[in-house]
Amino acid sequence: MPNTGQQPGKGTYKCTKCGKEVELKDDKERLPGCPACGFPEFNEVE
Repeated sequence: MPNTGQQPGKGTYKCTKCGKEVELKDDKERLPGCPACGFPEFNEVE
């Protein structure tokens, strides 16, 4: 489970609390806190 601050790689990640999706377009991008609720845990969207 990717968390805020990690570099999980390109892809779409969904907040485990509110469901907001965040897209990372570069392998070097760090996962931000959820832009909707600030929660730090995400699941990768397949």
